[in-house]
Amino acid sequence: MPENQHSSTPAARWERAVVVGGGYAGLVTARALADHFTEVLVLERDPVLPDTGVHPHVPQGYHAHALLARGGEVLEDLFPGLRAELAGEGAPVFDYGERISFLLPTGYAPTDPVGVRIQTFTRDELERRLRQRVSALPAVRIVPAAHCETVTASAPGRLDRVRYRTEDADTTEITADLVVDASGRSTSVDRWLTDARLPASPKNVIKSKITYTSACYVRPPRDQQDFDIAYQMAFAPDVPRGGVVLAVERDRWMCSLFGVDEHVPPNDDEGYLDFAQSLGTPRLAEQIKRGTREGEIHRYTNTGNAWRLHHKNARWPERLVAVGDALCVFNPVYGQGLTVAALEAQLLGRLLHRHRSGGLDGLSRAYQRAAARVIQVPWTMATSSDLMWAPTRHPLPARFAHWYNQQVFALAVHDPSVWARFVRVLNMTAPPALLFRPAVLAKVVRRALTRRRS
Repeated sequence: MPENQHSSTPAARWERAVVVGGGYAGLVTARALADHFTEVLVLERDPVLPDTGVHPHVPQGYHAHALLARGGEVLEDLFPGLRAELAGEGAPVFDYGERISFLLPTGYAPTDPVGVRIQTFTRDELERRLRQRVSALPAVRIVPAAHCETVTASAPGRLDRVRYRTEDADTTEITADLVVDASGRSTSVDRWLTDARLPASPKNVIKSKITYTSACYVRPPRDQQDFDIAYQMAFAPDVPRGGVVLAVERDRWMCSLFGVDEHVPPNDDEGYLDFAQSLGTPRLAEQIKRGTREGEIHRYTNTGNAWRLHHKNARWPERLVAVGDALCVFNPVYGQGLTVAALEAQLLGRLLHRHRSGGLDGLSRAYQRAAARVIQVPWTMATSSDLMWAPTRHPLPARFAHWYNQQVFALAVHDPSVWARFVRVLNMTAPPALLFRPAVLAKVVRRALTRRRS
């Protein structure tokens, strides 16, 4: 197994960090913390082992996951050699433009190189590899089957004392220099705050009406295709069905079908194939028919967007920060969650480095403010689309974003340069402003005026 670089336990500035939650976000954050703390304690409620992948409290783990190009860069920085390690298991690395069959609402996207390289794999394999890497770090100790009962204060104005119970019913209470809430969408942070007579943070919720149904298929021997991803996006109001199939490790396809409102993908083989055949792209159904299903067909319905606005909580305590789904849950159809969690871990590591000479006071609020800036763009992109599924009362910003996306999609199917810009924004390697540069804006205005005249 490749060694983790940057891990500098002997020079650690602080004694102990506790991470509540040992899923993907908790593992990535623990890796960042290992450079700054003598001990990093990870409390995972499921009885995981170092080679455990997806576990019971991660139901979304059985579905197709996208790691955007920006997220891949961050993970490679935190875990050098991870991409090659996954590639050794058969997880392909490719140019997003060349090896993806992307059906937009306006037609198929170009298949020209765009200079954005990504890798596809299952969430199961990714989490297994990360857990093995993090478990091997000298500073990190993962405690499996550990239930966090509460987080309380050792001094006014902070939440830094963690009480947890292990599988053998022993209860332990420890004080940490930093506590990280990585416990996912079921976080108990509101209770921790109110028990400490602090206000719970406001919450922004945008409901999603999408249901996922997913299955993994073993590819036939010597299967050769001209794509590693085939994708049809759902788009309000006329495209309520979509799906994706990803080439993943060990010669398999990971397939997720999704539908809005009553368009629920079935979880039996016949119904699943029928739904895939109803899509505009034939590629998903073709791979389902040619492959051999491995494991169960899983359904997932808890797909809304929910952002805990800790950065707006004027009494947010010292020594407590939140990452991943414990901070912001994204509709998974946009593939942003893994990348945003990695960016949050990277951000926390950078802030800790800046605080090495001045102590941890002020870090928690500085982190929450900076994390909000990381979240804002992907949140706006995701929720603007989701808001358009409502039958009425579409907010003006959502209507404009939806209209502008329609223009970009219409241009992209005929203009590889526009498609390349969209891909960079989608993969978070460029800001949305790239799609509003004069070169694109002029084409959008020209198209809109031409259609208006006709």
